[in-house]
Amino acid sequence: MGAKIKFGTSGWRAIIADEFTYANVRIATEAIGRFVQRRKPSPVLLVGYDTRFASEHFGLEVARVLSSRNIRARLCSTAVPTPGVAFTVVNEKLDGAINITASHNPGEYNGLKFSTSDGAPALPDVTGEVEREIESLQASNWLFTAPPDDSLIQRVDIGPAYLSDLATKVDLKKIRDAGLKLAYDALHGSGSGYLDGLLRDHSIPVMTLHTERDVFFGGHHPEPADEQLADLKIVMRENNLQLGLATDGDADRFGILDEGGDFIYPNELLAMLVDYLVESRNWRGGVARSVATSHLMDRVAKLHGLELLETPVGFKYIGEYIKEGRIILGGEESAGMSIRGHVPEKDGILACLLIAEMVASRGKSLKNQLSALFSRVGAVYNRRLNITLDPAIGARVKEKIASDVKDFHGRRVVQQNRMDGLKLLFDDGSWVLMRPSGTEPVVRFYAESTTTSDLDTLLEHGRKWITET
Repeated sequence: MGAKIKFGTSGWRAIIADEFTYANVRIATEAIGRFVQRRKPSPVLLVGYDTRFASEHFGLEVARVLSSRNIRARLCSTAVPTPGVAFTVVNEKLDGAINITASHNPGEYNGLKFSTSDGAPALPDVTGEVEREIESLQASNWLFTAPPDDSLIQRVDIGPAYLSDLATKVDLKKIRDAGLKLAYDALHGSGSGYLDGLLRDHSIPVMTLHTERDVFFGGHHPEPADEQLADLKIVMRENNLQLGLATDGDADRFGILDEGGDFIYPNELLAMLVDYLVESRNWRGGVARSVATSHLMDRVAKLHGLELLETPVGFKYIGEYIKEGRIILGGEESAGMSIRGHVPEKDGILACLLIAEMVASRGKSLKNQLSALFSRVGAVYNRRLNITLDPAIGARVKEKIASDVKDFHGRRVVQQNRMDGLKLLFDDGSWVLMRPSGTEPVVRFYAESTTTSDLDTLLEHGRKWITET
């Protein structure tokens, strides 16, 4: 029996040459191929990959395994953003996609993500069936022996159609006419040439960083978080730029720096974008957020009379509402976002462009816009801790999360939400959430309050609650 191949919140991820091997990628692909062919005898799947070590070779191997099953594989000719993969599946009416990516994970990881024919990440009932197929293949000692059929593998360039579509969903003229001074940090990921390319195609100047491939990602995580954007901050300050844009390893997440290089949290930007889309496009409908995302979005939804929908963590759940046309925007605090009429998948490139449009349209810094929003709906502050656990502590924390918690460091719990992990809501509107990560050996602790001092207190209590016996 081989290594257990488990699909988490966004696909299967593992360390290269440990569990992420050619043999395991072949088995996972074979299982997906069998799953898809049970629904359609002669399917067509897109195969994408990011800029990680050997991703293009793993992608080719995926295509070879699919072709051996008489499945047509459209293999991307270069590294591609995950949202571009989702768009292509929908636009070309394909039967799904397999994307070799570990998104924002460290460079020693790679991963495999399966999207269904709607362009959305496969839901748990689908990945559960694929996992059972994998276990069956492993139990039978399956090996890849069927000959591939190169005639079924077609090299494709998905970039032009995806970028043309983005240009219809963002007011690029507004960005150009405002003369915004921009920089973009690709973090050595597959957003390189896409976001900056689209801006340049529309005569919008942009300074670029880390657009070349580096499988070590400069020694950092390819995550557009505050601590990973030091170089972008320096470039912004030295050149007096107004806005810094960043995307992660596969460009499905976004990171934003305001003038002066100040990091603006995704929680805040999502709420600001809801407000902006209602104002600028007069959109009506619902908004969706994960259980871990700030209730600032709830306040903006209430301000505009919009329905608020809460989901478990994992953009696939928000994607369902995008597909239904029920929401104008769906987002997660981990910097995932999509909008009505777009793909049911996170799109960091779209998010960056919409935020640039918002700054151009309003003519104010993001800090000033956030202050104005707080004046209308009240201030809300939200942060997350990632606490790495050894196996012994991890087991104990899972037991604590499963227990009945009536009191949290002297605060009376008025509601327990077990949609995903344990969320404790208090009578003053503050809350905390503890949940094990679906992709890494960590527990994520989220806290929200109406003051920064109380937020700090909640975060400290959370660290103790998780790490103390």
